[in-house]
Amino acid sequence: IEVVFEKAYCEYRLNRVESALKTIEGATEQTDKLKELYGQVLYRLERYDDCKSVYTDLIRNSQDEYEEERKTNLAAVVASMSQWENAPLEDLGLPESTYELCYNAACALIGQGQFTEALNKLRQAEELCRVSLADDSDVTEEDIESELAVIHSQMVIKLNLLCNSLSDVGLLAVTANNIITINRDQNVFDSKKKVKLTNAEGVEYKLAKKQLQAIDLNKALLAMYTNQADQCRKLSSSLQSQNPGHPRPVLIQVAQLCREKQHSRAIELLQQFSDQHPESASSIKLTMAQLYLVQGHVTKACDVLRSIEEFRHKSGMISALVTMYSHEEDIDSAIDIFKQAIEHYQSEQPGSAAHLALVREAANYKLKYGRKKEAISDLEQLWKQNTNDIHTLAQLISAYSLVDTDKAKSLSKHLPSADTMAFNVDVDELENSHGATYVRKKAAKVTGENLPKEQGERSYYRGKKKGKKKEQIGKGTQGATAGASAELDASKTASSPPTSPRPGSASGSSTATASNVVPPRQQKPAASGATRKKAPQKKKKGGKGGW
Repeated sequence: IEVVFEKAYCEYRLNRVESALKTIEGATEQTDKLKELYGQVLYRLERYDDCKSVYTDLIRNSQDEYEEERKTNLAAVVASMSQWENAPLEDLGLPESTYELCYNAACALIGQGQFTEALNKLRQAEELCRVSLADDSDVTEEDIESELAVIHSQMVIKLNLLCNSLSDVGLLAVTANNIITINRDQNVFDSKKKVKLTNAEGVEYKLAKKQLQAIDLNKALLAMYTNQADQCRKLSSSLQSQNPGHPRPVLIQVAQLCREKQHSRAIELLQQFSDQHPESASSIKLTMAQLYLVQGHVTKACDVLRSIEEFRHKSGMISALVTMYSHEEDIDSAIDIFKQAIEHYQSEQPGSAAHLALVREAANYKLKYGRKKEAISDLEQLWKQNTNDIHTLAQLISAYSLVDTDKAKSLSKHLPSADTMAFNVDVDELENSHGATYVRKKAAKVTGENLPKEQGERSYYRGKKKGKKKEQIGKGTQGATAGASAELDASKTASSPPTSPRPGSASGSSTATASNVVPPRQQKPAASGATRKKAPQKKKKGGKGGW
C-alpha cells in the first residue's frame, strides 16, 4: 500500500502499461501523484477521453507549481484527439505561453487541416523555445537545437504538404525557400530539390526584391554546404555587387574561405569590408575577432573588439575582454578596460547599478591579482555609497595597510566592536559536539621504517565531474537544478516533496497512425523529478548554418 505509486511507476517505465493501470486502479487511495501517473498511463493507452477527464480534474483541484505542466499534457490530449480521432476542437481556455503549449496548439490545428494557421503557431513555438532556453546558462546550443528538432520536422512536413498543393509560382518559391531555411545544413538533398522550385519562370515578377535576395542568399549557402565552392563564390559575389553595403554576402564568402582553411584571406576580406562600410562594421568585426581567436591570436582579437565603438562599454564586451586579457596574463590591459568603462559610466550614469557593479568588479579583480594599492580608490567609492558595508571596509583597511598605516588605523575605528560581533555560543556544547573531532597533536619523530611514503601529486588539472543525482520518485522538478553555492549551508538545501511528479518534456506517444505527422508534446512523469538526463549529442557534420 505504501509503495503503490512506486510500483505503478516502475511498471509504466518498463512499458508494462496494462499492469500499471491495474496497480493504479487497485489502489485504496488515489493521491494526486497517483492521478498524475494515471493520466500518463491513459494517454499511452490512447484512452484520450478518460485522460482528458483526469487532467481536467487535476487542474481544477490542484494548486501547486505544476499547473503549467498539467495544462501542457491536457493540450497534448486535445491535439491527439484532433489528429487521431478527428474530434472537433474544444476550447478549454488553455494558454499558449510556453513553446510546448504553443506546439500542441499547432498539432491540434493540423488535425483540423488548418495548415497555414498551424505553421504560424509552430513559428511562434520556435521563438518561445529559443527565448526560454536562452535564459538557462546550463543549456547549450545543441540542446536548443534538439528541442527545436520536433518543431522543425513538423514545419517541414506541413510546408511540403503546402508545396505540393500550390500552383502560384511566387507562393511556391517562398514555401520552398522556407523549407530550405528550416533544413539548414541538414537534409541538403531535399534542399537541392526545393531550390529548383525557386527558379520557376516568372518568379522574379511575383516577389519583392528583398525576397529574391533572401532566396539567393540561401542558394549561396546551399552551394557552400554541398561543397560547390565556385558556385558559392559566384552567387555571393553577385549578391555583393547588387548590395555593396550588406554584410551577409561577405560573411558567406568568409565562411567558404574558412571551410578551405584560408583564415588569413578571410580576415583580409573582412577588414576590407569594414574599412569601406564602417556603418555595417560591427558584425564584421565580431567575426574577425572570432577568426583571430580560432588562430590563437588573442591580443589581436582584443584589439578588434576594442575598436567596436557600439559595444565598447557593454557589460558583455567588458567581460569578454577582461577574460581574454587575463588568459594572456596581461593584467594591466584588463585593468585599463575596467578604467575606461568606469569613466564612461561615471560620466553617463553616475551612481547607477551598472556603474557600481563595475567598480565592485574592478576592485575584486585588482585584489585578486595583488593590486591592492590600485584597488583603494574603487573601494573608497564603494564604501562611501554604503558605509554599513563591513566587507568593503575590511578590504579597504587591508589595502591601506600597505601604503598608509595611519589611514588604516583611522578606518579601523569604523569597524563594529567585538561585543556587537559576538555570538551566543556555548563553548562547552560546541566542543562536545560531533563536529569537534579535530585534535592537534604534537609532531612525533619519524625515523627509519616509519618514514611516510612520498605522495605523488597530480601534475595536471582535473575538471570536476558532474555528479549524478540520486533518483527520488515524485520529488523535485524535472529539468531544475539546485542553485548550489559555496556560500550556502549544504544542510539547508533539502526541499519538501511536491504532491505530484512533474511531467517531462519528451515528445509524444509512438502510436501515431500516420508516418508523416509528428505527435503532440506529451510530457512524461519524472522518475525522480530530479534533473532531466540529456541524451548524448551527436556531432553534426559541417559548420552551423546562418540561414
